[in-house]
Amino acid sequence: MARAATKTTGKPDIWLASGVRTPFARAGGVLAKRDALQLSVPVVKAMLEQGARPDLAVWGAVIPSLGWSNIAREALVEAGVDRTIPAFSTVMACSTSMVGAFEAAGMLDDRGRSLALVGGAESMSRVQVGLSQGLSDDLRGVMEARGFEGKLKALGRVKWSEVGLDIPQIKNRATGKSMGEHTEEMAKGWGISRAEQDEIALASHSRAAAAWTNGFFHDLVLRLDETGRDTTIRADTSLEKLGKLTPSFDRTSGAGTLTAGNSSPLTDGAAAVWVATEQGLERLPAATPRVRLIDYEVNAIDLFEEYLLMAPAYAIPRLLARHGLKYEDIALWEIHEAFAAQVATHIKALQDASFLKDKVGVTAKFGRFPVERMNPNGGSTALGHPFGATGARILSQAVKELAAMPAGAWAVVSICADGGQGTVALLRNG
Repeated sequence: MARAATKTTGKPDIWLASGVRTPFARAGGVLAKRDALQLSVPVVKAMLEQGARPDLAVWGAVIPSLGWSNIAREALVEAGVDRTIPAFSTVMACSTSMVGAFEAAGMLDDRGRSLALVGGAESMSRVQVGLSQGLSDDLRGVMEARGFEGKLKALGRVKWSEVGLDIPQIKNRATGKSMGEHTEEMAKGWGISRAEQDEIALASHSRAAAAWTNGFFHDLVLRLDETGRDTTIRADTSLEKLGKLTPSFDRTSGAGTLTAGNSSPLTDGAAAVWVATEQGLERLPAATPRVRLIDYEVNAIDLFEEYLLMAPAYAIPRLLARHGLKYEDIALWEIHEAFAAQVATHIKALQDASFLKDKVGVTAKFGRFPVERMNPNGGSTALGHPFGATGARILSQAVKELAAMPAGAWAVVSICADGGQGTVALLRNG
C-alpha cells in the first residue's frame, strides 16, 4: 500500500488535471501504422501546447520494443520539447500510467518539482516479434566471428532446434494462461452469468456512444490520422446482438461466458494526464479540470491462490476503510472493464461480508454498491484498452467527470492488472 502526500506529512497536496489522448482504435485499424512511440508523440505535443513546461515526465508501454528502452525520454525528444526535462518509463501491465501518476505524485515537492506529465501508449498492431534466445545467442556468435571462414564456422554451429520466433502473447508468464482464461475461471467461481456480463457491456457501449454524441470527449481526444473519435464503440449493439456472440476463451466446455462483446478489444492508443501541486496548477490553463488525489492503493494478491484480476476487490475496501467512507459516499466510480465478468465479480465481492472479513481483513460495513454511478461515460469494454494508456485515460476521464460535480464529491478509480496486481485512487473535488 502507498498513499498520496498530504499537508499532515509536510508535503503539498497533490492534484490531477485532465489531459488528452488519441482516439482509441481497434488493432489493425486506423492507427495500425503507428508504433507506441509514434502514438505517444502527438499526445505529448498536445499536452505541451497548453503552455506548461513539466518538471518531469513518466510514460509507459507494456509490450517491449527493441527500438528503445526508455519510451518516456524518446517521446519527449521526438516531440521536440525541452530536452532538459527528465523522463523515465514505468510498467505495471494495465495499471502502467496510473501507477506512473502515483510515482510522479511522490516526487512532487514544490522544491523544483511541481508539475509532471504522465501517460502511456500501446500499439497492439505493431507487436515486435523476436528471435528465440538460443537463436539470438548463436547469431550473435556469427556476427562476432572474424573473417568469412570464421563466420561460416559459427554459422555451422547454429542449432536448428533453436530456430524459432518469440511472439509476445497476452498471457501470464507464471501461470501460462491468458487473461481471458483466468477471467473465465473467475466468472465460474463467483457465479457470474453471461447475462450479467452482457448487461455491463451494453451499458458501457450505450454510455460511451451517448458521451460522444453529447460532446463529453471533444476536449479529451485529439484528431489523429483518419479519425477524431474512438472506433471501438458499438452504438447499435443490444442484449440480443451480444447474446448471439460465441465464447472467446472457453469454447469447448459449453459453459464459456466471455465473448468479444463483453471483453475489452485489442486496442491502439496513447493518453496523458497532469499530476501537480497547487503551484504546478498555476502553469495550466484555468479551464483545465482538476481534482485532488487524496489517497491511493497499490495492491497485489497471490495469483496462485486467488483469481488473477481480483486485486482491486481487496484494495477498494481497505482504501475506503482508512477514510471512514461507505460505497454510497462515492459519487463517481470509474472501474476499468478489462472484462465485464471481472467488473461483475468485483461488485459482488465488495458486497460479500465473508470475503471482506476473511480475505480482505476489513470488518467495516460499506453498504450497497451503487452500480448506477459506475462509468457514466463508458468504460474500457466500449472505449478500448491500450494497456499502457488506460491509466491516464481513466484518470483524465474521472477528473473531468468529478470536477463537474459539487465541491466535496468523492470518486474511486480502479484498475486491475496482470500478475495479480491492481491500483485504486481516491479523488475529491476540491
